[in-house]
Order: sequence, then C-alpha cells, then structure tokens
Amino acid sequence: MPATQISQGPFQRVILIVLDGVGAGELPDAGKYGDLGSNTLGNLARQFAKTQGRTLKLPNLQAWGLGNITPMEGVPPCTAGQGFGAFGRAIELSSGKDTTSGHWEMAGLVVQKAFTTYPSGFSQEIIDRWCRENHLPGVLGNKSASGTEILEELGAEHLRTGKPILYTSADSVWQVAAHEEAFGLERLYTICKSARKLCDELQIGRVIARPFVGNPEKGQPFKRTYNRKDYAQLPFAETALDLLERLGVPTLGIGKISNIYAGKGVRENIDTQGNTDGIRVLIEQLRSVQSGLIFCNLIDFDMLYGHRRDVTGFGHSLEEFDAAVPAIKAALRPGDLVLISADHGNDPTYRGTDHTREYVPILAHAPGVTEASAPLDLGTRPSFADIGATMLHALLGQEHPPGTLTGRSFLPLIRN
Repeated sequence: MPATQISQGPFQRVILIVLDGVGAGELPDAGKYGDLGSNTLGNLARQFAKTQGRTLKLPNLQAWGLGNITPMEGVPPCTAGQGFGAFGRAIELSSGKDTTSGHWEMAGLVVQKAFTTYPSGFSQEIIDRWCRENHLPGVLGNKSASGTEILEELGAEHLRTGKPILYTSADSVWQVAAHEEAFGLERLYTICKSARKLCDELQIGRVIARPFVGNPEKGQPFKRTYNRKDYAQLPFAETALDLLERLGVPTLGIGKISNIYAGKGVRENIDTQGNTDGIRVLIEQLRSVQSGLIFCNLIDFDMLYGHRRDVTGFGHSLEEFDAAVPAIKAALRPGDLVLISADHGNDPTYRGTDHTREYVPILAHAPGVTEASAPLDLGTRPSFADIGATMLHALLGQEHPPGTLTGRSFLPLIRN
C-alpha cells in the first residue's frame, strides 16, 4: 500500500520492551515441547520466596497488572481502579520456542515451519566444509550443550589447540565459542558470518558468536562477555519493522534487535552490555528520540539466568527492571505508548537449560490515557502478532495493510 494511504497514527512514539525469556505459563501445546508445568513468572516467584526467605519486590509491575496475568507469590492481582495501564497475555502461533520465531511473530510474521534443530550435532561433512573455508584446524564439541558448562569442559583445550568450540541446543542455533584474546574477536565474527551462509542451507535460525575471556591456569575463570553477536536468517517476508522503515518512520533497536531481524527494518541500533546498560540506554533515548519505534531487548533474564537455571539472579534482575520503571515513566511524554512483553519462556526452575513454551505477558501504558478501572484486562491475545499490530496502529493509524501481516490491534481497548 502506498505511504499516502496510511494516515499518521494517534501516537508519536511506541516503546516496545522485550523481557527476554520472561514467560507467563505453559501454552496449551506445551506438552508437545516437553514443557508441561513451565511458568517462568509463577514458578520463579514461588521458588524465590522459598530460597530467599522473602517474596519478589515488584510494586511497579504489580500496579500494571503483572500479578493478574499469572499467579505470582508476593505479586497479588491489582484491583481495578488501583493501578494503571493494561495487562494481558499472548499465545505463540509459530512453531518452536526460540528468540527468532518469537520476535518475528511479534512483528507480524508467523513461522509455520519450525527452524531445523540438530540435537545430535552437525554432520562432519558440513563441519569440514566450514573448517576449509576458514582455515580452521578443526572444532571442539559439536553437540548440544549448556554454554557455561561447555566452557568448563573445553575452554582449556580451546586455548591449547586454537580450535573453536561448536555447539547447539534444543533451539535452532549454531553457536561458536572462542577466546576474545587468544582466538580474536574479529576472527570469531568472521567465521560466524561464514557459518551463516551454511546455516541458510540447513534452515538454522541463528548463528551466535559466543566470545569469552579468562584462563583458569592463571586463576581467571572462563566468563562469557557481552560481545556476543547473533547472525539470523533473513525474515521470509516483510515485517512490521520493514513497513515502518519503508514509510519513513524511525526505528531504533536497543540490544540485539538488529541482529534478530538481520538488520532489516532497523534504521539504527545501539548495542548494550546487558540489562543494566540496556535500561540506561533506553532512558537516555527516551529523553532524546522524538518519534517512531524504540525497540529494546533486555537479554540477561534469558542469557545469564534462565539458561543457567539461576532463580536468585533471575529474581534480582526482575527487581532491577521493576525499580527502573519509575524512571522510564518519568521519561515518557503525551503521545507515547509503552508495550512490555517477552519472546518466549525460560523457566529457571525447570529441568534442562532450554527455553520453555509459554504465554508471554503483555503490559501497556500510555501517559494521559487513563481509565477509572485501570489496569485494564486485554485478555488472552491469539498471537504475539497482536503486539506488532498494536504498534502499527499507534504509529500509522491502522493495524497493517490488508494481506501482508497478521495480528489484531488491542489499541482500542486501551483508548476506550
């Protein structure tokens, strides 16, 4: 649809914040994924209280209705008229439970066929081809593994041999760990870009460069750094971000947003060093960016705590975000719409180390758009794509051009 047929929307800015891995309870099809009983928020709250001797302190998110979405010990439901904004949850229609499918669906693309996984590792033929193309002496690992455990197992051998550590997980990922100094950060990025071409053939969702530092022989434990880079498969069609970019609406990514969409539809991206840095950058940009989409991913919930099944760290990280909510609200202005959600679950109390197939929470707030009955109940949305449709509705005045994207806007519920 030509740009002239799309009117200016009722909002100047949409701030979309993804709490990476913060799920809100098992989906109806969770059994197909081996995730029955998963509930990132609910199980976290219960286990945190049990192990820490106190409940989670989330007063600001509680006022938005976080405790109304799924039962959370210490975070009771907010009574109508006692909070603000709106709350709800969304179902993932896409096959899988990974970062790429979750974010793409949020932007209007439902992934009907799951990305291919390789739980037993990759074929020797494809590894040999990758090694030849990059003059590598071979690889270590080539199996499904936890990112921290495989460093403990193979980090020292990597330093001795110069062979990169190749591993995967239950998600569709080709992950390469290498020492930033001994192997070289730019060299790691180069071989991962090469792997992206191979992974397009294999239908693998993401190649992830996993740099680390340290040397246990010198008393320095191995530690992953925030210089990680994701190389995603190109989206198979135009996303909501592409539409905004085509129509001249500014799009700013904070964190790994540009990587997830392979750079498409993201005019500018600011890389961050975890949640604390991401929140700082978000508030800074809220004070300066005048219009368009500000799309922020806060990765620590997933990368540092969910995969490592660290209940304490996950809980403290959620409290850190809650404590930042007043500063985020203070940086808002009339004409802003804030949407907070997630891309999948990563229950830190669950078995294994992988993502969990869950609903994602939705919290929404627009300064100056108030309701006596707030927080408002948005109900269960049939797709993550409703988030993108609402974002487009707010910025463009309509959900999306007919036939190009999916999702139904819940903006009318917020504004009524």
